[in-house]
Amino acid sequence: MSDLPTLPVTFRPGRTRAVLLTSGVVIFAVITLVALLLEQLSPGEKLSFVFTGALLFGVLATLARVKVVAAEDGVTVVNIASRRHLEWAEILHVNLRPGDPWVFLNLSDGTSLPALGIQPGIAKERAIADARTLRALAESRSTRDLP
Repeated sequence: MSDLPTLPVTFRPGRTRAVLLTSGVVIFAVITLVALLLEQLSPGEKLSFVFTGALLFGVLATLARVKVVAAEDGVTVVNIASRRHLEWAEILHVNLRPGDPWVFLNLSDGTSLPALGIQPGIAKERAIADARTLRALAESRSTRDLP
């Protein structure tokens, strides 16, 4: 397929990421501002407010880190709490069925790996295009790697 992107290419839910990070910054700023404006709070209580805001921002930033990176040597899937590198030949099929929250990769070991970096949440058409591109890359690379 001639219209495949040049590798490496990174797939991530851009709009969802923007919403999560923006929300995290706003939440942190509001909680910090409230802590500073409440005069009856002790310095320790104010610090606990700021810490709570930072913790909430950290959770949202962790949710926003998901991505799928396709490179010459394979695919790296970064999910919320894990990172896994796959050789192209390990990926048998790339699935994004109607109603799926994200792409699933069927692997040669019989398992399925969720790839949260491609999710139809806010940008459904973008996710479908990304899933098709990853599928085409996997098909072209896995057949190329066969002896």
